Amino acid sequence: MEKSNIKIIAGKYRGKKLYMNDKETTRSTKQILKESIFNSLQWEVPDSTWVEVFSGVGSIGLEAISRGAKKAYFLEKDPEAAKVLKRNIDSLKPEDSEKCETILGDSFDTIWDVIEKLKREKDKAIFYFDPPFAIREGYEDIYDKVQNLIKQLPKMNVEKILIEHQSDYEFPEYLGKYKKTKTKKFGKSAVTFYE
Repeated sequence: MEKSNIKIIAGKYRGKKLYMNDKETTRSTKQILKESIFNSLQWEVPDSTWVEVFSGVGSIGLEAISRGAKKAYFLEKDPEAAKVLKRNIDSLKPEDSEKCETILGDSFDTIWDVIEKLKREKDKAIFYFDPPFAIREGYEDIYDKVQNLIKQLPKMNVEKILIEHQSDYEFPEYLGKYKKTKTKKFGKSAVTFYE
């Protein structure tokens, strides 16, 4: 495990380097892509709740916490990635690490635990999906599964949905009750926004 060139871009922890997993199972969101996402949402981040689905080392949720989000949930099934994520969370000040909750297990199942918590707290969240790229073996149908999951998310608990994906993949205009608002492309990666 090593510190990487993945940094928190702005806010309280600006410039802080995050630990990365040396395994190939996690791809961290590119800095330029992350910067663009947070520039788009900058006024919405303070006091918001984030759910980083397939979180890896947590670079999106931790960026949100650095910029004043009140809560971040991290969903990750790989135990090695979760260890690195824990180390990144533990490197924050205690009052901020307490705002982070990691849920280990298959994101397609554990997301419903988060939905229950959001319902209890009458809260809405910004959901960030960063599924393994569909070119990886065993993940050919990952985008279909993600779309089916998004269609089931209750509107009362969703502020926005962002999906990071291969830039040559086109997501539909609507996913159930959610409408696509934009797609931003950065080389091989893209982010599509739904509201």
